[in-house]
Amino acid sequence: MTAPLLLTGAAGFIGAAVAERLLARGERLIGIDNLNSYYDPALKRARLERLAGSAGGAWQFQELDVADGGAIAALFAAEKPRAVLHLAAQAGVRYSLENPAAYVQSNLVGFGHILEGCRHHGCGHLVYASSSSVYGGNTSMPFSEAQPVNHPVSLYAASKKANELMAHTYSHLYGLPATGLRFFTVYGPWGRPDMSPMLFARAILAGEPIRVFNHGRMARDFTYIDDIVEGIVRVLDKPASANPNFDRAAPDPASSWAPHRLFNIGNSDPTPLLSFIACLEAALGVEAIKQFEAMQPGDVEATAANTSALEAWVGFRPSTPIGEGVERFVAWYRQYYGV
Repeated sequence: MTAPLLLTGAAGFIGAAVAERLLARGERLIGIDNLNSYYDPALKRARLERLAGSAGGAWQFQELDVADGGAIAALFAAEKPRAVLHLAAQAGVRYSLENPAAYVQSNLVGFGHILEGCRHHGCGHLVYASSSSVYGGNTSMPFSEAQPVNHPVSLYAASKKANELMAHTYSHLYGLPATGLRFFTVYGPWGRPDMSPMLFARAILAGEPIRVFNHGRMARDFTYIDDIVEGIVRVLDKPASANPNFDRAAPDPASSWAPHRLFNIGNSDPTPLLSFIACLEAALGVEAIKQFEAMQPGDVEATAANTSALEAWVGFRPSTPIGEGVERFVAWYRQYYGV
């Protein structure tokens, strides 16, 4: 029997979406998630129920925490996954200001356990979630993987930068092919309730004010979930390799003499926050009550992705227009919440 793929964070927004895609193409897939209460676990369980009914591949789910080193070691020893897609993490920038210990345990300790499992059990490719947050205080846009990312502005961002460094070390020391993906503001059906599309939709339909930070002077490279999934699957299917032209005298942060690569996955079309709100208002048919506020600690004014490296590597770049993506999101939101 072919060794399975291991997916961490399987009940999450991106995890469940990519699991559905992998199962549809007939993969044998083991998913794990700790189903924590950072946001309503009922939504996570609803995503898992959809996966349980998916046709095609073989699906197995285990409720496990990546920070539990013994459980993760036992899972790797028993299953010896041929590749690992690591999406489990404590998410959220603002929450990292309140509960930093959660990020240390999940994003640093937990990632260390995944790396050790890959090292000891012959994993052919580790694909892991990084974030556009690693660009931190950079203002040269669009953001490129070739830029240095040494000035994070939140612990969440710092933990993702640390993941990239940890993965590179394992690629160098143990020959582990590893690819980090820097996601840019993912949105769409089954999204996270702590992110702006869900927060805004709920408040607008309830007739409550929405909080518009930095007085609306914000822009985000909103990236539709289907584009994220397509990029992940293509990268998963092409293990990282060493860059034969890597120059140690002028090192490229996106590649290495080791089998480690970094790629942005973004829509390459940053949308002003007020324009995004206008799209949402149009799709909902309701005007928002806007409450303008100052910039929040740990936040950045704008993000924009250069995805030329991703396109060169796997022949794909995200392209779903924001209006189309928002309409699909709103249709799902109304159906799921019955509003």
